[in-house]
Amino acid sequence: MIGPDGRTLTLADLPKRDTTRWVTRRKAEVVAAVQGGLLSLDEACERYRLSLEEYLSWQHAIARHGMDGLRATHVQDYRSHH
Repeated sequence: MIGPDGRTLTLADLPKRDTTRWVTRRKAEVVAAVQGGLLSLDEACERYRLSLEEYLSWQHAIARHGMDGLRATHVQDYRSHH
């Protein structure tokens, strides 16, 4: 499948399971993998220890604003401070 930067995206290209620093590109790759059928939503959430709300916030940000929308998505940071 094609990733957010136009290159082929495979499971091996996805962020590591223990990723904690979620830069824009990594978020976009995970969303692209789910939308393209490379991972199911459940698999992505389990693999990266994401809540459904967090994943959906990334997907929503991309749908509304493209990759730029992800730069303003700090759900994980917000959660850890409350």
